[in-house]
Amino acid sequence: MIKYISQITRQAPAHKRAFYKPTFSQQTDGRTTRGPTNAAKAKQSARCRWSAFAGRFFRFGSLILLPILLTGCLNLKPDNNNIASVPVSHKTLPSPPLAQQILKKYLNRDAVARYEVKPVDFNASFRCAKGDTHANDLTAATAVKNKKPEPDNNSIWPRIRAGFQLTDNTNHPDLKREIKWFSRHNAYLNRVMKRADPFLYYITVEAEKRGLPTELVLLPIVESAYQPFAYSQGRAAGIWQFIPSTGRLYGLKQNWWYDGRRDIHASTQAALNYLNNLNKTFKGDWLLALAAYNSGSGTVKRAIRHNKHLHRPTDFWHLNLPKETRAYVPKLLALKAIIEHPKKYGISLRHVANAPGFVQVKTHSQIDLALAAKLARIKLNALYRYNPAFNRWATDPDGPYTFILPANAAATFKHNYAKLPRSQYLKWIRHKIKSGETLSEIAVKYDTLVRHLRKVNHIHGKYIRAGKYILIPVASRNRSAYTLSSSQRLKALQTKTHYNTRRIKHDIKHGESFWTIARKFKVNMYTLAKWNGMSIHDPLKPGKTLIIWRSHHRIHVARRTSIKKSSHHIQTISYTVKSGDSLSRIASRYNVKMKQLHRWNRLKKKYLQPGQRLKLYIDVTEQSGEES
Repeated sequence: MIKYISQITRQAPAHKRAFYKPTFSQQTDGRTTRGPTNAAKAKQSARCRWSAFAGRFFRFGSLILLPILLTGCLNLKPDNNNIASVPVSHKTLPSPPLAQQILKKYLNRDAVARYEVKPVDFNASFRCAKGDTHANDLTAATAVKNKKPEPDNNSIWPRIRAGFQLTDNTNHPDLKREIKWFSRHNAYLNRVMKRADPFLYYITVEAEKRGLPTELVLLPIVESAYQPFAYSQGRAAGIWQFIPSTGRLYGLKQNWWYDGRRDIHASTQAALNYLNNLNKTFKGDWLLALAAYNSGSGTVKRAIRHNKHLHRPTDFWHLNLPKETRAYVPKLLALKAIIEHPKKYGISLRHVANAPGFVQVKTHSQIDLALAAKLARIKLNALYRYNPAFNRWATDPDGPYTFILPANAAATFKHNYAKLPRSQYLKWIRHKIKSGETLSEIAVKYDTLVRHLRKVNHIHGKYIRAGKYILIPVASRNRSAYTLSSSQRLKALQTKTHYNTRRIKHDIKHGESFWTIARKFKVNMYTLAKWNGMSIHDPLKPGKTLIIWRSHHRIHVARRTSIKKSSHHIQTISYTVKSGDSLSRIASRYNVKMKQLHRWNRLKKKYLQPGQRLKLYIDVTEQSGEES
């Protein structure tokens, strides 16, 4: 408080400073001296004792006087709204930084947080004293009250922060780069949080049950941006991006009706179990466990062995890992930093309630999803977004007989489902078998499986008789109504228009692959797979139709080239390896590359065996005519 008075005295007029700061100058023998004399030392000591007493008085008195003084001087507004703003002359005001120092020194941290120092418009303050209503509005606007943090029982974020366990290296350039990106894309984070809203509470609870770090709740943001229908080029699906083999290993059922990798409830259980096992494998190092979740434990173990051999550190930041994995872990740590200190990075987090976002309900058997949505009184698309594991118009006839619903719709569904007769769970029709018709043709027509038709109609043999009737479960609505079923999503993807392109249909032939089709139409192999909602590792079935988008310019050039060189075309030949043949000799004979021979025939060994058959794609115009 004494510093506060001395600050004011330096701004006061010279002839008034003596009132605030008494001088020690003395008159002795007609001379003026600056230091005290021996006779004045006792008086000076008394002044010091008085100053100490005054300091204690001001220190304790400031707890009461200082908020009143600063509220008037600095136009502050405390939380309790009991202190009025009193305008004072700007000639005696300290600067806001000085006021902040006083607050921090004489009040505790909680008291300082109750105030927000704002520059004062003194002219407006004087107008307030005269009763100017516009000035009153201006003064009220300058006295800003800080927004209180949401209580712990209302927002999920404090709960998630409380469970953070991972150590990070905030000075690492990779982490800084990811933090910078996320801090610049607040809108992206809000979109992701909107998709994650119904599921965050459940994943948080499951992580807490296992004692796992709650940073894992943020992992689906890195994996899939919480897109329930996400599908990668590596054949990974769902918010946790399980590949088929790992999904089956952790009990996720995958068939024509249902894909457990996209089941929010089941895949979360599997993912947390998998991460927990990886953490044990890498002896509690979560960064290595996360890297293994992305690239595989074998990749991380090989990198560790390599560093040990070179006597280098074996922590995540020093391993030579794939490019995607090196960015994967910093992304998660960047999200943790932003969730932990959103204001520091200028991020406004979307409010997510600390309450269950969905409820799991059970059924007795297979049910039409359109009917389930009707019973729950929600839209069909909303039901699919909560249950992206269902590929078709109904649940899997062999189970699981559970799905999840919004928390406010579960009770309605249970009430209506209990009153529904079991015969009305599905719509049934009687189909008269026509001459020459097969079960597979009937199954395709009614969007079901042959195995299911056999089970429902108790058909044990391979043959069916014309003229007989079979029962078939069918959708209660038109197929187009199930817009988020697997077939309708693929149809929407394949019919999506691309600028300045032409849509071409290609029926897959026996022996074709993504590489050969892409080469034929001169398009990128990965782009071709993306156009058709597939991965390049997915098997291609003969007869299936692929959609190809080609630019009008390329089509025109291809036609012009074919006119000029009508004889220029690729021909497939089968070559039988002879004694003494080698890959280099065959490649030079047919004017192709050895890498192409390896790719076309998926050769794993360096050496060829006599009698072995090789497939070649040759340009007949570039052959010399030499006999093979």
